[in-house]
Amino acid sequence: MYLGHDTEQAIAVLVDLINTGPETGDPERLPDLEALRAFTAHHHISDIGPMTKSDLAEVHELRAQFRKLFETTSDEQATTELNVLLGRSTATPRLTNHDGYDWHIHYFVPGASIGDHLAVEGGLALARVISEGARDRLRVCEAPDCARVLLDVTKNSCRRYCDSRTCGNRLHVAAYRARQKAI
Repeated sequence: MYLGHDTEQAIAVLVDLINTGPETGDPERLPDLEALRAFTAHHHISDIGPMTKSDLAEVHELRAQFRKLFETTSDEQATTELNVLLGRSTATPRLTNHDGYDWHIHYFVPGASIGDHLAVEGGLALARVISEGARDRLRVCEAPDCARVLLDVTKNSCRRYCDSRTCGNRLHVAAYRARQKAI
């Protein structure tokens, strides 16, 4: 499945954002503004205004809303929730090239809040995934002790775990040991 660089990048940011929450079973990874600033720097999120505690609260709320879109099993439910989320944003498409990136589209005004940036960029990326009939590729890890989300971009839509080196490997080793014990 090919979604284009901007869409895949926006979804990757969303996946990382959602996976910062305590719903994953891990401790909160965006507990304060410093952590949010580090998150935006790590993902090279630019053109945002100064961040405040209200931005942190907005990002936590957005994270929960985006998580629902990965957990839903219905295109209609996902579309309804996504349209509400997009309806709150102030999308203003414009072409830009910055920080060594070639021409691409930003959908937010310069200096927008981090929440508006994430809502617009992430929301439009998810809209593209859903409109292309690929909502089922937005998944929650199938490992029983993991609640992280993932986007499956494999050719045959076979990715089951957030990370094959941790969750996938752990389950394969457990299955192997169970088979050996049964012998």
